[in-house]
Amino acid sequence: MTDMAQPVPDATMAERTGFGLPHYLICLKGILVREGLRYLNQRERFISSLVRPLLWLFIFAAGFRQVLGVSIIPPYQTYVLYEVYITPGLCGMILLFSGMQSSLSMVYDRETGNMRTLLVSPFPRWFLLVSKLLAGVAVSLIQVYVFLAIAWFWDVKAPLIGYFMILPALFLAGLMLGALGMFLSSLIKQLENFAGIMNFVIFPMYFASSALYPLWRVQEASPLLYKICLLNPFTYAVELVRFAFYGQIEWTSLAVVAAFTLVFLGGAILAYDPSRGLIIRKQDTGGNS
Repeated sequence: MTDMAQPVPDATMAERTGFGLPHYLICLKGILVREGLRYLNQRERFISSLVRPLLWLFIFAAGFRQVLGVSIIPPYQTYVLYEVYITPGLCGMILLFSGMQSSLSMVYDRETGNMRTLLVSPFPRWFLLVSKLLAGVAVSLIQVYVFLAIAWFWDVKAPLIGYFMILPALFLAGLMLGALGMFLSSLIKQLENFAGIMNFVIFPMYFASSALYPLWRVQEASPLLYKICLLNPFTYAVELVRFAFYGQIEWTSLAVVAAFTLVFLGGAILAYDPSRGLIIRKQDTGGNS
C-alpha cells in the first residue's frame, strides 16, 4: 500500500503507458506548432525582434564607422566595415532576446496554468523542456535569417556558403541562450519580476562581449573588462557565429558554448523537477508560484 501511494516518476509512467518514438514525435510536433502559432499571432513580437538589431545596424554602426576601425583579425582576410563586424553580434542579440522572451512566456504559462498542465503529462520532464527549448530556437532562427536578408540589401554580405554554415552555429548558440532563459524562468516566482531580471542579464551579457568591439580593443581600454568578456559565454556564442559566417569553426567557442548549454539546460531540468522546484516554491509561498 505504501508503494502505491508514492508518485510514479515521469519516465516510469511513460514506459508503463507504452509510449514509443511516434508518440514522442507527436508531442514534439504539438509543442513546435503551439509555439509557432503563438509567434504568428504576436506580430508585434516579430517586428520588435527586427527593429532592435536594425537600429543598431543602420544608426549606431553608421555613426561609429569612421571612428572605430576594425583591423584585419580572424576570420577576416581584409579590412571590413564596422557594419560587417557587428552583424554576428546582432544575430546573437536576436537569439538572446528571443531566448528571454521564450522564458517569459514560460513564466506566464506557469501563472495561468498551461505550463503546469504540460509538466504533469506522462512524458519525461526533460523531454518536455527540451521540446519547448527547440521550439523557441526554431522561432529565433527565422528572425535571424529575416534580419540577414534585410542586412544583405544594406551591403552587409558574407560568402554564400556562410549563410548555410552559420545555421548549426546559430542553433547551438540559440540552445545555450534559450537554456539560460529557461533556467532563469525556473527561479522567478512572479511575472512582474521578470523584466528586471532580463535587464540584469541581457545588457551586461551583450555589452561585455565581442559583439560590438574586438577583444583586443577592449583589452587596450580596460584589462578588467577584457577578463569579464572572456568569462562571458555570450562572447563565445558571437565568435562561433562570426567564424561560421566564413566557413570556419572556432573550436574554443564551440566547446564553451556546448558546455554552457549542458550546464544551463541541466540546471533548468533540475529546477523544474517537482521534488525540487515548482512544488516546493508553491508550498513555501502558500499559493501559485
